[in-house]
Order: sequence, then structure tokens, then C-alpha cells
Amino acid sequence: MLAEPTTLEGRFIRLLPLSVEHHAPLCAIGLEPALWQHTTIRVQTPDEMRRYIEKALDSQAAETALPFVIVLQPSGQIVGTTRYHSIAREHRRVEIGFSWVGLPWQRSPVNSEAKYLLLGYAFEQARCQRVEFKADAENAPSCQALLRIGATREGILRQYMSSPHKGARDIALFSIIDREWPDIKARLELRLYRRNTHST
Repeated sequence: MLAEPTTLEGRFIRLLPLSVEHHAPLCAIGLEPALWQHTTIRVQTPDEMRRYIEKALDSQAAETALPFVIVLQPSGQIVGTTRYHSIAREHRRVEIGFSWVGLPWQRSPVNSEAKYLLLGYAFEQARCQRVEFKADAENAPSCQALLRIGATREGILRQYMSSPHKGARDIALFSIIDREWPDIKARLELRLYRRNTHST
């Protein structure tokens, strides 16, 4: 279950395993302050982006995460990142998070297809029984996006974590479980592939 780095292919994007070689293209699109306005972390300098990548790769080496870059089809341009993390193999549970997309590609199919690919692999290949998502409870755009893909909001984890720039944060918890995936998959495919006839 979610042991080895892999590449996931969609119509609009590919998800490629993250590497240190992606530092420069991620800096080119990921140091915009507006990207981090609602998040509990901030990446504002090239050094911070390097640490962000290194921490993700450390988690991968510890077998608790699989990080990806989001790459446009067919141009190959890197437009964001996402990852599986908090992998709990004994419970067949994983979390999807650390997801961000550069400002020019927001409100496009990019984020939705990334979630679609990650969920499909988790449930259909890795045989997970539960996929979790967390968002700052005050981050309305992220919470609404998770509801739109079909995740269930399970509640608020009060003062769940401390943010260096925001202090104690309440975190909204969402999940999708395996028996819900077929219906959610069908709705996502309708939204992504029957309504989106343009490319990103």
C-alpha cells in the first residue's frame, strides 16, 4: 500500500514524484504570498521552498508520505504540488494534503484532476479504506473545494495545531471511505471530462 513513488496520468495533468530538481520551477510559481494566505504554513523564499521539498522527501524516506509535483499535459510545465501523507498501512488509511496550485491555474481542472488521480490510486490500487483531508477551519475556499469533490465534513479538531504565523488553529476534518468512492468517482468524471472540453 503506497510504498513506492509512482507517476499518475490524467487528461489535463500528470503527477510526478517530487525531487530536489523541482526546486527552481516550484519557486517560479510558488512564492506568491496570496498562495499561503489561508494556510497554516508559509513558503515565501527559495530557502523555505528547499526546506519544504526536503521535509517532504524525508517523510517519503520514512515511508509515511509520497509527494508529487503537478505537471500540465502536454506542455510539461510544473504548476503545483500535492502528496499522500500520514500513511497508516495497518489501518489502510492515508491523508491527501500539502496541495497547492499556482494562481494562474486555480479555478481550472488541475486541482480536481489531481484529487481524482490520487483518490483513484488510493482506493483502486493501494486498496485504502479511508482517505482523509484536513484544512484550516477558517480556510473557506479549501473547505468548499473538499465538499465539492464529495468529501464528508466530520467535524472540527479544536486547537489541533499551532501555526508559526497564525497561532493555535482549529482544523476541519474531511474524509472519503471506500464504499463512497464509486459514486464520487462518477461525479468527478462528469465534472472533469464531460463538462471540460478545453485544455488547461
